[in-house]
Amino acid sequence: MKSELNEKASRIKLLLTDCDGVLTDGGVYYGEGGEKLKKFNIRDGMGVERLRNYANIETGIITGELSPSLVKRAEKLKITELHLGAKNKPAVLREILTRLDLKPEEVAYIGDDTNDLEIMKMVGFTTAPADAISFVKEAVDYVCEAKGGKGCFREVAELLISINSNKQEIRSSADVVVNLENGNRIGKGEPCYIIAEIGINHNGSLEIAKKLIDEAVAAKATAVKFQKRTPEICVPKDQWDIMRDTPWGRISYIDYKRKTEFGVEEYAAIDQYCKSLGIDWFVSVWDVEAVDFMEKFDTPIYKLASASLTDHDLIKRILFTGKPLMLSTGMSTMREIEDAVKLIWKFDENYPLFIAHSTSAYPCKPEELNLKMIQTLGAKFPGVPIGYSGHETGLATTVAAVALGATFVERHFTLDRAMWGSDHAASVEPQGFQRMVRDIRDIEIATGDGVKKVYESELGPMKRLRVNISAEYDVSPTAEVVSQKS
Repeated sequence: MKSELNEKASRIKLLLTDCDGVLTDGGVYYGEGGEKLKKFNIRDGMGVERLRNYANIETGIITGELSPSLVKRAEKLKITELHLGAKNKPAVLREILTRLDLKPEEVAYIGDDTNDLEIMKMVGFTTAPADAISFVKEAVDYVCEAKGGKGCFREVAELLISINSNKQEIRSSADVVVNLENGNRIGKGEPCYIIAEIGINHNGSLEIAKKLIDEAVAAKATAVKFQKRTPEICVPKDQWDIMRDTPWGRISYIDYKRKTEFGVEEYAAIDQYCKSLGIDWFVSVWDVEAVDFMEKFDTPIYKLASASLTDHDLIKRILFTGKPLMLSTGMSTMREIEDAVKLIWKFDENYPLFIAHSTSAYPCKPEELNLKMIQTLGAKFPGVPIGYSGHETGLATTVAAVALGATFVERHFTLDRAMWGSDHAASVEPQGFQRMVRDIRDIEIATGDGVKKVYESELGPMKRLRVNISAEYDVSPTAEVVSQKS
């Protein structure tokens, strides 16, 4: 029986589900104008992402309800197969099969009531939540332990992932690639994901931030990154009233921190600006409230600064978003890194995770960069893309990090290293960043594939310089010669 279930589940390419009774517990909150809010389970949302990333299975919703809450939920989870007000679910399924060129046995369905029975007869794999109608549970291939709205969708998602052959490779493979929601990919075999960290180098000015974004685009960076803090949480109380000379005059330290923090209006402008220019943007979040704030925006990654590696409450809050997490490991022992990773893997053993080697000195001395840690981390955490977050003043060492295996790199970015502010001196200016990106791309091309070849460009020197030319190097069509154009 188990082998039959595995065989059915292994063919699935699309998981369809009802809404109330599956994605929610059927409870609806009403306002004066009618339905106002449905309560969805956050773990189910992660299930959608994990199905897509680890089993290449998309999710669709077919429901008789007309729910504005469901529309917003589907948008957030990038679910495009959303069919509301469906009076004839089998007809909707037939249209989906035709349009997506799917076979019925390649579709799974989760349902809980009598109006799901007919469509269940048409698909290859059927499941029901623990609190479904009794004769629905009798008709399905798999009955969840979880109830509707209480994680049954996630349970089905994990079942499909576990049966999918990709899962066995996730933790053991050194070549795992993480797919971001926007289509970019990070991992071995992919172009290095190059991050220009603006951080707080905008000095509280949206105009400067946009200039930095322009320069990052010109340098062909993959992403720009900012920092988001709640000053009242991140600044110790005993430092609030310390006076400091700033571009805004002599003000208290807490007021200075408030002035360098962007709010909703600024980040909305940054979001729109980056999307118009085709560059990724995201932030390092420094506190739980900062995560809550950033959930207003659809950024592809969350970064955890080195200083926050031991803030397990913050890590847990990020995990509940389901977004890929990038850890920086400066000022940390190997034990502290292991503890953070264990926390993440306990939450979800296949959570999309990146680890960046870093040394938290600004600027950092070459003898303290310890770039071999990139390889050490790769061996310690197989299957996790390893990168580098650098704070040195030169460029060569960051390029070397890529040669040593970094799948992503991050450098602080500024318009002028002489500008006022704490991070500018350890940052890279636009021309330097352009050179760094160029050199990284050259390194990627020059690395090759490790297979020995005789290139066409070598034939001339070989004929001039060698006394004896082996028959295997003859320029006949059977010779193994690689053209530079190929």
